Amino acid sequence: MRTSEPKIGFVSLGCPKNLVDSERILTQLRAEGYGLSPSYQGADLVVVNTCGFIDAAVTESLDAIGEALADNGRVIVTGCLGVREDEIRAAHPDVLAVTGPHDYEAVMRAVHAHLPAPHDPFTSLIPPQGIKLTPRHYAYLKISEGCNHRCSFCIIPSMRGDLVSRPIGEVLSEAERLVEAGVRELLVVSQDTSAYGVDLKYRTDIVGGRPLATRLSTLAKELGRLPAWTRLHYVYPYPHVDDLLPLMAEGLILPYLDMPLQHGSERILRAMKRPAATEKVLERISHWRTICPELVLRSTFIVGFPGETEDDFDQLLAFIQEAQLDRVGCFAYSPVAGAAANALPDAVPEALKQDRLQRFMEVQAEISRDKLALQVGREMVVLIDEVQPGRIVARGPGDAPEVDGLVIIDGDWEDVGPGDFIEVQVTGYDDHDLFAEPV
Repeated sequence: MRTSEPKIGFVSLGCPKNLVDSERILTQLRAEGYGLSPSYQGADLVVVNTCGFIDAAVTESLDAIGEALADNGRVIVTGCLGVREDEIRAAHPDVLAVTGPHDYEAVMRAVHAHLPAPHDPFTSLIPPQGIKLTPRHYAYLKISEGCNHRCSFCIIPSMRGDLVSRPIGEVLSEAERLVEAGVRELLVVSQDTSAYGVDLKYRTDIVGGRPLATRLSTLAKELGRLPAWTRLHYVYPYPHVDDLLPLMAEGLILPYLDMPLQHGSERILRAMKRPAATEKVLERISHWRTICPELVLRSTFIVGFPGETEDDFDQLLAFIQEAQLDRVGCFAYSPVAGAAANALPDAVPEALKQDRLQRFMEVQAEISRDKLALQVGREMVVLIDEVQPGRIVARGPGDAPEVDGLVIIDGDWEDVGPGDFIEVQVTGYDDHDLFAEPV
């Protein structure tokens, strides 16, 4: 007879969308009476939620599975890499079970098979917002699964399927529970946030006695009524994105857009099977800034894509200089197993990829420094992430957690903590972060 609750160890890898999957699995485990172990040694079984988007992520996932097997011996694998079960079992034949991404039921079936649940689940152990892996004051809010795009460098649709939007009432109910539990920043994520509702033909649901369309602008407006920041990630620049800018200008949602643009050469964009109207993107960015001058734009780009010439790369540099984006990430192209782009001719040598990556980041670093310099003297409201001896670590409206910069406020503080908003004036900057003092 078991004298204590069975305990699960959990490893979560990959992007914020994977993190949300982990939170849902953990919430279900806790609801059924399983305990959670912070160590392999204290766990009866380990679940590893994997990423399989690029080769480095595959290696990290396989290494994590191997470590869990070595230190515990009883491992269930789930997540994006789970669609490549043969590869997992070739490397680690002793795993107990393998399931694909966002297949919570299959994970629970595997757990039940190898570690039966207690007879009397203690549902009171579950907080209303579920189990979260982020700090208490911010949370990722996933609004859909899958993607309808077929970008030649990406294998996400083969892992996660086509777009499946969550009903708007379900999303808003989750958001309300999170805010009631102390969340002060909602980070809206999906594979393609702009496409929210397309698969449902923007169906109208009755939410709280009101008809609401399953549409991004409607969802953003409703989230904006909650006493928390709303930040939008992975927003493709479809025409209806224009409807979000007035909401930002009104202060309903943060003036922040995370747009994965990928390149500035229309020839390369076509090879990537991405929208290839860079001039229109530049025009729209300019128009957005007239509506909402405070707008902060983040994007990611790929250099060294097959067939990329020096002229294509020069067009990319010209694009980012014209666009003047606030936050930018860049990656050297990595051939992902199963991606259509692997069959394209004229692969770029690795040394040239790295050279272009460095040149790109040098240009963007200068743009970023100029952008940060413009913030000096400005007053802004920031959200506190951490109170340390002698300083506060916070973020402004233009700073998403983990990917953007910080706002550092020196001094010893009382009566404030993570999740509090304070008003500051910016006094300086370095390559990435702002420095400020209280107003």
